[in-house]
Amino acid sequence: LFTAALGFLLHFVYDWSGGSDFAAAFSAVNESTWEHMKLLFLPYFVFAVVEFIVFSEAFRNFFAVKAASILLGLVSIPALFYTLTGMLGKLPDWVNITIFFLADALLYFVSYRLLTDGALRGGAMQLAGFALLWALLFAFVWFTYRTPHLPLFLDPVSGCYGVQVPC
Repeated sequence: LFTAALGFLLHFVYDWSGGSDFAAAFSAVNESTWEHMKLLFLPYFVFAVVEFIVFSEAFRNFFAVKAASILLGLVSIPALFYTLTGMLGKLPDWVNITIFFLADALLYFVSYRLLTDGALRGGAMQLAGFALLWALLFAFVWFTYRTPHLPLFLDPVSGCYGVQVPC
């Protein structure tokens, strides 16, 4: 619920801030699929930090599980969005919001199952998971300001990429 609520709120923070460069780093700057993936990742990352502080001793598979779970959630957003768009054309906003909530629920369900099953153990797996989580954080911030001109990053409303003035 934390990730869903914070992700939903972060959708509006950039506009509420008047286009602040600081707010751009952690909120959606446009309607691209990438920015919606950022809305899932950043609250999840914050919540994972809290979980680590509370549960790190209990789960020796923490970082690998968190990395695998977020990858599944991140992949599910464009997979569902582009599949449904291809089948139905332009999607109503409630469908896009539902996709976000489904990706959120899926990643937490998988995270819970993997954590409690003891999957993905081992020092190398933990190191890889830790590195991947931080690499994703870096990528979401970096690509906000240095956005590749690829369809995943294109805002279908404005035709812009990332934070570009003028676009």
